[in-house]
Amino acid sequence: MTKPKLTPKRRRRTLLLGSSLLLAAGIALAGCAATGSTSSSLNSSSSSSSSSTSTVAAASTEVTESDADTTEETIDDTTAAVKAFLATLSDEQVEAVTYDYDDETKTTSWSNFPVTFVQRAGLNVADLTEEQQVAAMQVLEALLSDDGYQQVVDIIGGDQYLKDNSSSTEDSLGQYYIAFFGDASDNSAYEVQFGGHHLGINATLDGSSDAITFAPTHLGMQPAMYKNSDGDEVQTFGSIYEDAFAFYDSLTTEQQQTLTSGEVTMCAPGDTCDYTTGTGLSGSDLTDEQRKLLLDLIANWSGMADAQSAATTRAEIEATLDDTVIAWSGETTYDMSSGDGINFSISGPNVYLAFQSQNGSAGADIDGVSTSGWGHVHTIYRDPSNDYANSVEQQAASSGGPGGGAPADGGPDNS
Repeated sequence: MTKPKLTPKRRRRTLLLGSSLLLAAGIALAGCAATGSTSSSLNSSSSSSSSSTSTVAAASTEVTESDADTTEETIDDTTAAVKAFLATLSDEQVEAVTYDYDDETKTTSWSNFPVTFVQRAGLNVADLTEEQQVAAMQVLEALLSDDGYQQVVDIIGGDQYLKDNSSSTEDSLGQYYIAFFGDASDNSAYEVQFGGHHLGINATLDGSSDAITFAPTHLGMQPAMYKNSDGDEVQTFGSIYEDAFAFYDSLTTEQQQTLTSGEVTMCAPGDTCDYTTGTGLSGSDLTDEQRKLLLDLIANWSGMADAQSAATTRAEIEATLDDTVIAWSGETTYDMSSGDGINFSISGPNVYLAFQSQNGSAGADIDGVSTSGWGHVHTIYRDPSNDYANSVEQQAASSGGPGGGAPADGGPDNS
């Protein structure tokens, strides 16, 4: 498979209609392991009054589109969506989906491992009624930009594609959990947590300081490309690969040699992170155009909300870009028919980003579809200066928690 020819991004609703057909009924239900000061575990048998046969992606097509441009608008829209979702739940469900802001569960209930390995907090969206599913996905629609929401749907679609078409025996493919940390009814900080195997969003919204952060967040994908039931090709990380190689190709030969001589690092979920910059290419050695391309790449993680929020985070990262180090290993040409994909890390005072190809399919094999290397990627985005919105309790709780996602040697896992 050579470098794919990218087409302009489809409108969100068009994409979701196609993806919803791909995500057929039959997502396996599982209980969550939410334990904390304000929440209790809730088994799938009691999580809704009637088990739904709908799917997460099907519900995504029913959401009302919003168009927030500012941080304030996004916080207002998301808060309203959270309230609307909670209003559809029973008292027992509300208890299971809500936590104190500094509950340590926040740091241990997201991972790049399957749900069967690391239990997620909150409610399994696939186990809700159709009305509740739509309301849950409306929270994400309000929170994310068009591109951010589309990326999430592509990831969800890829997991369900594997469940429906591959040899994988991983029952948790297609399961996604939602949880809230803090009170979304006032102006203090609260967090929206949503995720499954290849997705772990931790978005903190703070109306009192007019700020949104997505650190830490896990975006993953498998496979690289798949076709939905309409025959439309979905390229899950197409934009990310384009941005990564736009940056790499902008470098001089000498800069590329410095970049690839560095050490690619990984700070996984639950790991103790010292955020050392390590070796590689320094941001201070980049031209203005190269700096822009690097910031464009980082924005795939840091800029998932509205334009104002994305610009604020971008400016913070840019301010310390001279002290940021980038390292790269693996292929140096965007050609999916060759090699095992790419790995890179970006480490600085205001950003930590690790992108690692997984050299294994974890049993999710499909003839003619790349489910390893180029087609199986785990990424982690963190902010050394503002992880979990700079909560002292959460910073401490994230040191060595059980939600880790990389082997002891720090290399990529094959989950």
